[in-house]
Amino acid sequence: MPFFHIFFLAVIQGVTEFLPISSSGHLLIIPSLTGWQDQGQSIDIAVHVGTLIAVVTYFRHDIFGIVKAFLTPADKSGADDRRLGFHIIIASIPIVLVGGAMYLLLLNDLRSILLVAATTIIFGVFLGWADNKYPVTKNIEGITIKDSLVIGLFQILALLPGTSRSGITMTAARMRGLSRSDGAHFSMLLSIPTILGAGTLAAYHLYTSENPEIGMDALTAGLLSCVIAFLVISLLMRWIEKIGFTPFVIYRLILGAVLLVVYFAN
Repeated sequence: MPFFHIFFLAVIQGVTEFLPISSSGHLLIIPSLTGWQDQGQSIDIAVHVGTLIAVVTYFRHDIFGIVKAFLTPADKSGADDRRLGFHIIIASIPIVLVGGAMYLLLLNDLRSILLVAATTIIFGVFLGWADNKYPVTKNIEGITIKDSLVIGLFQILALLPGTSRSGITMTAARMRGLSRSDGAHFSMLLSIPTILGAGTLAAYHLYTSENPEIGMDALTAGLLSCVIAFLVISLLMRWIEKIGFTPFVIYRLILGAVLLVVYFAN
């Protein structure tokens, strides 16, 4: 794959993975809008792994605190970190139970521009509705098991291209009374086991490919997406309370409309 294509895909992934606008949807529509060959699932998930490294690096203090709290259960000072880690595990259970099966059975059948257009619009409106309807009633330290399960169940919807994993989990977090920043915080921590699982599935494709260039292309794309995603996370966590979700909702509506035009024009 030409380097410019790899660079472009990495930029798209790095910018969109943690914004509520669907990274997989953007990666899917690129071949249709540019005429490029579909980069395939291996490249798609390789850039997701690059963003995994970015989020782990950005939230390294949270992760260190959670790991330390689980390793020293008698230490009461780590109670908040232990509780947060517990809720991340609870929220990950739904996607672990059904995500792998859906990936293997359905993912290729769901790579449709019409589906991406529909999910982009529908879940964009859903995000805006939830953000405006539900007041902030708790912070991330006050999250409950029910909150975690609801967010985890909503995350399953992200298996539909165009939904946006970050978008749907932030939507669920707002519905459960978390602020935008706390919802984004929890969503990004929740992305770690989710992307790790997807990356594990992708490893099979990378190591069994008959074309060794696929592996190098994936590595390059992953490294580039890592750097870009780290910058995006930093900006989002700094500005999300001020700018809100409205700009992302508007963007999704415009993108969905463009996709519908492209679909019906072809």
